Amino acid sequence: MIKEYLSKMKGGAKSPPGVGLTDMLWSWVGAVSGVGICGYLSSKYFEPKDLTLLIGSFGASAVLVYAAIKSPLAQPRNLIGGHVIAGIIGVACYKLFGGTWIGGALASSLAIVAMLLTKTLHPPAGATALIAVIGGKKIHDLGFLYPFIPAGLGALILLVIALLVNNLSKNRRYPEYWF
Repeated sequence: MIKEYLSKMKGGAKSPPGVGLTDMLWSWVGAVSGVGICGYLSSKYFEPKDLTLLIGSFGASAVLVYAAIKSPLAQPRNLIGGHVIAGIIGVACYKLFGGTWIGGALASSLAIVAMLLTKTLHPPAGATALIAVIGGKKIHDLGFLYPFIPAGLGALILLVIALLVNNLSKNRRYPEYWF
């Protein structure tokens, strides 16, 4: 029984194929543009008003929406819905449990369940929920604005850039579907 269990850990599928230089370039252009625009707008317009438009989970979202564009986890519904839903759950967990380990564990795990229920699974959004709990005063002071600014609006900016950049190449198409 243990041997059978451990044998599952060997894997069995082939490694995915490599990515060509052109796709690497388009992925870079998208990521530097999307994350860069969020960062610029954050520093210029949001941070002077004690807001932010840039959270760590957007780095992981950039990987999906600019480099893994065919993944179901990278589609618009998942990107926007995942971040907003996880943000709401994260703030609720922070309000109930403070910045504790249980608040963080519940925020991420409940966000996963909610995303699965709503078909909006987006792995970086697990970090969005966790950031709502373990983030600093600036994040905590946002309260229930956090799911919408920065999480929702930042994800929307990443989406707009993904639509523009990913469709410039004749060999790339984004999104695969909207809903």
